[in-house]
Amino acid sequence: MTNLTQAKRDELRLRYALVDTSNVADVLDKMGHPDCGLAPELLPYPADAGRIAGWAYTIEGEMMTYTNAGDPEKMRACQGLSPGEISVWSGDGEGVCYFGELIALGMKERGCVGAVVDGGVRDIRWLGEHKFPVYARYRTPVQSIGRWKVTAWQKPVDMHGATVAFVTVRPGDFILGDEDGVIAIPQTLAEPVLIEAEKLTQKEIQIRAELKNGLTLAQALEKFGAV
Repeated sequence: MTNLTQAKRDELRLRYALVDTSNVADVLDKMGHPDCGLAPELLPYPADAGRIAGWAYTIEGEMMTYTNAGDPEKMRACQGLSPGEISVWSGDGEGVCYFGELIALGMKERGCVGAVVDGGVRDIRWLGEHKFPVYARYRTPVQSIGRWKVTAWQKPVDMHGATVAFVTVRPGDFILGDEDGVIAIPQTLAEPVLIEAEKLTQKEIQIRAELKNGLTLAQALEKFGAV
């Protein structure tokens, strides 16, 4: 999967945007990968940010005291983002934001389609104005400068998980987020998982249509099986 053309990456991303995280999670369970869900505390900011779908670009940081006016490593890390990617932020920060409006604008200019932050975010109203969706563990007005610093990027990072303490997200994994939460699909499984999730989505569309036309739930389960 690492040698996908940009056109193929874009195609898969647009197709993923049409399936639900719940269906993807069910497919991953059947394939023997039950622990890909990220922490339920990761919520959309603003609340109506909508779904996110893109390839993981990982950034890691940690709490530390420093006297610089800013964090040049954060800027360097963000310069590597490519179209269709989602910045995935990991670190031990508590109470501080990892980025706000201006960094988000810089990411968006590079084609980044959203962010997943295992930490804090701020400038939420403006993120909404710029239509840059973020899923974060918390929101805070407190800046990171002098408190939290980027230490690495484009390496495997650990994110708080839903069914395990941490989920390792690697550069190039696929990130999908919607009303139910966020899930990370290993890049080697991205296409086969998508194909099965699309089949499950079509099955659910059929079930909903037949229920709307008068089929009872018991009849639907008998006809289609459990979903």
